[in-house]
Parts: sequence; structure tokens; C-alpha cells
Amino acid sequence: MPHQYPTLSIEQKKELQDIAHRIVSPGKGILAADESVGSMAKRLTQIGVENTEENRRQYRQVLFSADSRINSCIGGVIFFHETLYQHADDGTPFVQMIKDKGILVGIKVDKGVVPLAGTNGETTTQGLDGLSERCAQYKKDGADFAKWRCVLKISTTTPSQLAMTENANVLARYASICQQHGIVPIVEPEILPDGDHDLKRSQYVTEKVLTAMYKALSDHHVYLEGTLLKPNMVTPGHGCSAKYSAVEIAMATVTALRRTVPPAVAGITFLSGGQSEEEASINLNAINNCPLPKPWALTFSYGRALQASALSTWRGQKENASAATEEFIKRAEVNGLAAQGKYSGSGDSGGAACRSLYVANHAY
Repeated sequence: MPHQYPTLSIEQKKELQDIAHRIVSPGKGILAADESVGSMAKRLTQIGVENTEENRRQYRQVLFSADSRINSCIGGVIFFHETLYQHADDGTPFVQMIKDKGILVGIKVDKGVVPLAGTNGETTTQGLDGLSERCAQYKKDGADFAKWRCVLKISTTTPSQLAMTENANVLARYASICQQHGIVPIVEPEILPDGDHDLKRSQYVTEKVLTAMYKALSDHHVYLEGTLLKPNMVTPGHGCSAKYSAVEIAMATVTALRRTVPPAVAGITFLSGGQSEEEASINLNAINNCPLPKPWALTFSYGRALQASALSTWRGQKENASAATEEFIKRAEVNGLAAQGKYSGSGDSGGAACRSLYVANHAY
């Protein structure tokens, strides 16, 4: 007979549940500003800006300087380690800037993907060593939630059972460690959009991956009410010749979630997966308008799909900072509406917000 030894007190469970629900309050989602130094290099190179710590700080300040308009549409901000300890020009810690808006602070705690031997180019994610000590310190330094990303690929031979099982167990172990320290874990089993698979194949694989992960979370006694899920939307591969409507994507996504994600989970915060800013908003809106019953908050945890226009406007110039901040606020407000099924679309099919953000084999 299975036996679980008590891991969390009633008070710990309540704290975790309260944090999770605050992040995904109606109309609120997450700004994923947790790009690693390497990922920021790619972003900054695109706009001709050198990848220095000061330039990264200046850019994050553009986002974090947003006024009270984002308070109603951003529930949490995911930081990278470097950013957690940076300050604005006036000396205010970035963490304090975010908390003063009533927004919760999160932290990326994984240390990136590494090859998984015995597979066809698949990976697992490292960073469990020392995670408990890091979580304890991050909690003291103001973080209330965390993120860990695992990556799976769709091909004729992948994802393998080994990759699904390994990544599920890594996510479960991470989630368990976070909860011991009062940190809400966001579990992110991202299935990359690389490939030419159709919508049906994407849905099937998403269901298999999520089933394996929630089995592992159960095995590790993770308190689901104190967790958030950050999945891919069910979309066809980037190279698929068939085109699908937002309604079809929404139906496939919600169906996959209903078959695999327990209703106890506090919320589902989608990653954008290389969709354009506008596409990510339109699809999120369609998901929230899907007629199937949806027992969780369905919202966003976007990086590129909240930042692309802001980054393009900023271009490393201080005189562009306020205009870039406005672009970020605009996307945040749009996605706040989409998270409630109230976004009708911009009607602009040729603007920056409609440019694809797809990057093959995307890494953070």
C-alpha cells in the first residue's frame, strides 16, 4: 500500500495556493523576462546592441518602468538570476519596483538543457544540484514562484519514452523542492514547434507528455493546488503545409488539457512558442472562448510575444525608452483581454506585432 509522509503543513499549502491564485487572477498573466545572458545576446544582436550587463539592465528597466496600467494584466514577472539583483537608474531594486505594483516576483532556476544519452538528439534539463539552497535564498530575496523548462521534440522517432519519463521526473523533483521553501513551481514541459507535423500529431504528443508529467508529480507528492503549468499551445509544426484556424487550435489545446491536467492545478500559463505577438493573443483569446468546460485559469506567460515590439522600438536608445515601455504596456493589456476572451484583434496584418518570432530549436 503506498504511503505518503507529510511534506507540507496546512499553512504551507495555503501560502502556495494563495500565491498561485494571485498570479493568475482574472485577466492577469506573466511577463517572462528570464532570458539567459546567451538568449539576451540573440535579442540584442537583432537590434544592433552590444550584449553587456548594463545594456541588459537598461532593457529590463524599459519593461519594469511600466506604470500602473499593467497592474491589472500582469500578475507575475519571471526574473533571471542577474536581473534579480539589479537596480533601476535611481537605485531602486528591480524586485522592489515589481512588488510595489502588487506584482509577484518569480525566478528561473533551471540551468539549461543538456543531451540525454541514448536518444536521437533529445535532452534533459540540469540544475537540481544545490536547488534547495538556491530556493531558500531566492525566497529570502523576494521570489515567490519559480520556473523550470524542459524541452521535447516531435519527429518520427521522438519524443521517446525515455525522454518523456526523464523530463517528467526532473520537473517533479524541482516542483517538490520549490514547495518545501514556499515557492510556487511553474512546470514547463515545452514541446517545440519545430517540424512538419500536423495539429493531430501535436495534440497526441502533448497529451502523452502531460500525462507522464502529472503521473510523476503525483509520485513525488507535489501539491497541485500550489503549482502552475506552462505548456505549449497545441499548434502544427512550423513546417506543416496545412493551415489551421484559431478555433481549431483552441479546440485541440483545450481537449488535450482536459484529458491530462487535473482540475486541482491553479492555472495554466501558455508559452508563446515562436508565435507572433498578435497570433499568440488571438489564439489565447480563442482558447478562452472555447465552449468546452475549463476548470483552470487559462492565461499567458509570454517572453517574446510581450517584448518583440518593445525591443524593436527601444533599439538601445535612451530617448526611445518611454515609447518602448508603451509598446510593452499595449501588449500586456491586449493579452489581459485575451485571457478573458475579450480581445477582438488589432486588424493590422502587416505590423511588427504580426511578425513571426519562430526560432528553430529555441533555447533560453
